[in-house]
Amino acid sequence: MTEEDTKLPKFIARIRARPGQDQQVAEALKALVAPSRAEEGCLLYDVCRSADDATQLLVLEEWESQAALDAHMRTPHFVAFLKKVGEAIEGAPRLEMIERV
Repeated sequence: MTEEDTKLPKFIARIRARPGQDQQVAEALKALVAPSRAEEGCLLYDVCRSADDATQLLVLEEWESQAALDAHMRTPHFVAFLKKVGEAIEGAPRLEMIERV
């Protein structure tokens, strides 16, 4: 692993669904997986749910560059996701930057 590998954009997006909305948000997130993985520069895109709290959804993401991540945030499928779940989530997703050790 090179020093450059530790600087790639890697993070966990923590998304809290409103009570009763967790399945809707989970389905919308699952619909993002295939098109996001197909994007140029996507190295990892995986959706998970907390085993302790069904309203806590997590997206593990790794991108080849900040430009690739920025492009992802402008894709039609990502923009549509935000519109679809806007009222079903509590606040904005929280991004926790991570790095390999």
